[in-house]
Amino acid sequence: MAEKKPQTFANHGRYDPLYHFFVVPVFVLLAIAAMVHFIWRPGWHSGLMFVAAVALAIAILKIRSYALRVQDRVIRLEERLRLAGLLPEPIRSRIPELTEDQLIALRFASDAEVAKLTERALNEKLSRADIKKAIQTWRPDYWRI
Repeated sequence: MAEKKPQTFANHGRYDPLYHFFVVPVFVLLAIAAMVHFIWRPGWHSGLMFVAAVALAIAILKIRSYALRVQDRVIRLEERLRLAGLLPEPIRSRIPELTEDQLIALRFASDAEVAKLTERALNEKLSRADIKKAIQTWRPDYWRI
């Protein structure tokens, strides 16, 4: 098995080749082809094909977004538990003030720097990208796609 490359801000985004480069393009092309067929040969059958193709394309995209939302919920829970164990009391009591984006970004911060970065995120209202850029020692997340 290939060794995992260390994650950084520049390379932490991932693609699932079967989903991003096969399934999505196939369903988008199917919707376009059905639209073209409907324009060239208008009728109930071609209209139904177009509606079904668009519904399938939307379903594929929505199903993916639901999975990402579940992953985000799990990440928020994990990070709240992690922060509760790592942060000193003055900052620990402010965990509920962290936004969803801030919690999701903080998962990449190492245990050694998470307290300081959490305090900065709270005080400076840092965005997800700002938090990720500020991380010195990256804690990889190889599971999220």
